Amino acid sequence: MLIRRRPELTDHDVTSPELFSGRRQFVLASAAVLGAAWTGRTALAAPVPSLAPSACGAPLADAVRLAGGEAPSPLADIAGYNNYYEFSTDKKAVRTLAQALTITPWAVTVEGEVDKPYTADIDDLRKLFGSEERIYRFRCVEGWSMIVPWSGFPLCRLLERAKPTSKAKFVEFISLKRTSEMLGQRAGTGLEWPYREGLRIDEAMHPLAFAVTGLYGAALPKQNGAPLRLAVPWKYGFKNPKAITHIRLVADQPKTSWQKLAAAEYGFYGNVNPDIAHPRWSQARESRIGELRKRPTLPHNGYAEQVASLYAGMDPTKLF
Repeated sequence: MLIRRRPELTDHDVTSPELFSGRRQFVLASAAVLGAAWTGRTALAAPVPSLAPSACGAPLADAVRLAGGEAPSPLADIAGYNNYYEFSTDKKAVRTLAQALTITPWAVTVEGEVDKPYTADIDDLRKLFGSEERIYRFRCVEGWSMIVPWSGFPLCRLLERAKPTSKAKFVEFISLKRTSEMLGQRAGTGLEWPYREGLRIDEAMHPLAFAVTGLYGAALPKQNGAPLRLAVPWKYGFKNPKAITHIRLVADQPKTSWQKLAAAEYGFYGNVNPDIAHPRWSQARESRIGELRKRPTLPHNGYAEQVASLYAGMDPTKLF
């Protein structure tokens, strides 16, 4: 097996953190004048069903969309420290090993309890839904965190285009299985491949749930989940699947990969909660990559005001 050692996308190929930050400040200033944080891009034709008008994907308040003003983590940290067991359990080795992955062409299928299932190429989806930038907190269940400037589009747009039926109660995400290029899928990690994750339908349709196609204003690096991954910022990192190929809307709660491996440690919800410890460590504090000090973990990773109502009346100990 020949592995390309030269990354397809290097730090020098993407928008610099300084330029990204400057552009973000310009956008915010312009938004204040225009009275809108984001207007989106005009959708282009693509071989997918039409979308009925709705409130899906409405612009978020700047404080939410921009992680409350926290500065993004350096690109070197985001692109060089990744959990991606399809390639390796070594977070730093992933950056090199992931370059073996072929991501063109790439088709995404949306199916299940929908009236209009469809399959579309990732380039068609980018043209259809456009792109916006969101700076989100990212919290790994292992206790480390980052601030990541993603680009992409609201997940609800991808789902609404398939016209979910009343039977659609959950959304299952299925990632790529390709043992010829994903060396970790040959190893004995205990995980079943392909990687599977899931959300409740109201979680998936929430404005914060984000379909990611880019990072720091450029194409998403392979080690970060190219060409399509999720960013669900109030949940632990394992709830953010990478290299997605199939999305299934289903009536029953799907069994996720980590649930199958260790249900006592990784539940279906995976909501960030400083008061609910992992069976083997506390979640009360986190280590921001690049910092020496630890900081308190925020309920729902700082997004409680936006998402806590989704879980009203539920036992918080069941939300891990």
